[in-house]
Amino acid sequence: MVDRTADPPDVTVARDATSAGAAPEAVPSVRRTELRHLLEVTALVGLTVTQPLLDVLGRSPDFFLFHRATPGQVGALVALVAVGPTVALAVLGALGWLAGRRARTAVHRTLVALLLAALAVQVGRELTPLRGVPLLLAAGTVGVAGAVAHRRWRTPGRVLRVAAAGPLVFVSLFVLVSPASAVVLPRRGDGAGPGVAAGPGGHPPVVLLILDELPLVSLLGPDGRIDAARFPHVAELAAGSTWYRNATGVSGWTPYALPAMLTGRYPARPDAPHYSAYPDNIFTAFGGLYDIRAQESITRLCPPSRCEQAVGPEQGLGVLVRQSAGLLRQLAAPVDGTVDPEASYREPTAVEAGLDAAEPPPADPKFRWDSLDDNQPARFTDFLAGLRPTERPTLHVLHLLMPHSPWTFLPSGARYDAPEDLPNDGAGWADLARQRHLAQLGYTDRLIGETLRTMRATGLYDRAVLMVTADHGVSFTEGFQGRGMDAIRRAPGEVAWVPMFVKEPGQRAGRIDDRNWEHVDLLPTVADLARIRLPARVDGRSARQAPRERTDKRFYDRPGEPVTLPGGVPTPPPLPAPHPLVGTPVTGDRRTGGTVRVADLAAFRAVDPDTGSLPALVWGSVPARVPDGTLLAVALNGRVAAVTPVVPADEGGRRFAALITDDRLFRPGANQLDVYQVTAAGDLRRLTPTA
Repeated sequence: MVDRTADPPDVTVARDATSAGAAPEAVPSVRRTELRHLLEVTALVGLTVTQPLLDVLGRSPDFFLFHRATPGQVGALVALVAVGPTVALAVLGALGWLAGRRARTAVHRTLVALLLAALAVQVGRELTPLRGVPLLLAAGTVGVAGAVAHRRWRTPGRVLRVAAAGPLVFVSLFVLVSPASAVVLPRRGDGAGPGVAAGPGGHPPVVLLILDELPLVSLLGPDGRIDAARFPHVAELAAGSTWYRNATGVSGWTPYALPAMLTGRYPARPDAPHYSAYPDNIFTAFGGLYDIRAQESITRLCPPSRCEQAVGPEQGLGVLVRQSAGLLRQLAAPVDGTVDPEASYREPTAVEAGLDAAEPPPADPKFRWDSLDDNQPARFTDFLAGLRPTERPTLHVLHLLMPHSPWTFLPSGARYDAPEDLPNDGAGWADLARQRHLAQLGYTDRLIGETLRTMRATGLYDRAVLMVTADHGVSFTEGFQGRGMDAIRRAPGEVAWVPMFVKEPGQRAGRIDDRNWEHVDLLPTVADLARIRLPARVDGRSARQAPRERTDKRFYDRPGEPVTLPGGVPTPPPLPAPHPLVGTPVTGDRRTGGTVRVADLAAFRAVDPDTGSLPALVWGSVPARVPDGTLLAVALNGRVAAVTPVVPADEGGRRFAALITDDRLFRPGANQLDVYQVTAAGDLRRLTPTA
């Protein structure tokens, strides 16, 4: 059989006229061959790398805003994504010429097979139930078959060469059409103009603290009130403010939820949370009469002409490339994963940002602020430093990614490390995720207390409008963890309902208002309290007006497509009671029942609490003979610190994980970690930890 797609013989020959015996040179033919190879590699790289990566990033403008990327940095990243892998593979293929024409052809067909297999992994993960090794084998078969077809017939090569225009199309869609386009090509303009005074009287200072991923139900006790034992500072806030108990966010996604709060408008288009897309917002309305101190996280609604943020996370092209590479690894993996740029949304600490402590340590002896002050998020430290009375009224705004994941804080403020791929859903894992969320919420409560203390110490508290809320919640219901529509339908009370506290100037007593508050009401309410007449129309209703008549809620998973939720204050889900073994002492003479593998076991041999970091999360595996559902008791220095079930192994082989929330159990130096199997009779059988 004749190979119709084999490279044609050299027909264009260049000879040296003065050297009759010189060998012919096939330069033009080589160029044509390399052009064909380049176009085919360009097409395949575009489908396996450029399109999926730009699709995710294009739908995540908040990723660029969080890292404060400039248009030039975004353009450089897009160029690197579109061109870099293609150039690298083209150079690799061209090196095949060093071994001759046949070797070059073999290298190219190998690249075609590998790229087709990589594409098959992504397609197969979307369209089939195959995962892991079976998916890799199937994708490998597709890649080999595609390479054979490419060798035997001309059509596959011709199709690929036409498809080489794909990367240009993908880049154009990203730059011109995607929600991230406003970051690349921001429009000018600061809105319709500042607001004006709504009447006689002064304008009080305004302090707006917006937390993130905080369900109202996480703060509630069984009686439906703030759990003052777990969250004393939130309870203190509620005792001196108006608690809008029936308050809901309008979206589970911050790039839609936060603009709705600060513009008073329901999400209508999938725009980037950027001042060019939302020119009429709280910053442009207050800017003419107020000084503005704003600390935004994953939005940029305040125009540079009105405010500039001093503190931010890691920035620069390098971090964009590193985070994008992590996303690409998830996209190319043969297992399920959460392709979510929000995985990079970790607030830098004060020490990481090079900030000094904003305030001396508080008098709370249970909170070792003197050694853990550096663990404060830097954005919060800068926010505290600005809470001072000033001659002109000031609008203080902080959007703090707390208690938003990644969960890394204990209630005391000490940090702990955790695997990035630790599951958040499934048997045992959803409960652990809730425990870690509540621990970080305990630390967030401390930050709220520090805000109240600072405002009182500076004399700002009585004079100011203080608003504390969150943009949305999150579900920890097993099988429905997260903030997507499945979670909304199954556990709307965890996702949509959020805390909303408003303290007016001079307010002393707390009260509860169960009106149908939706977060588009925030801007008109604060404008009323600040005596500002808004220059643009809003969808929300000020809390100083009569309550809205309808009782249902509008929630947007997609802009312009509201989902209706029934109203009413949600009932908090029952929290699992602590196991009776927690806190009990154990002795070292228990019977040995085998071994248990514990990750990072060496960390317990040299603990230094004054660094602000503790090995508080314990995870590992047990022998296969230990059945799922078996309880393990994790003891630290002779006392049970946590009880957790054995669960089916996750992708990392882990079968258990437990959080030690009481950092008083740790001691400087060597710490004794023990793991016990809890028998059906309630006895403890010691398992020997191994690294």
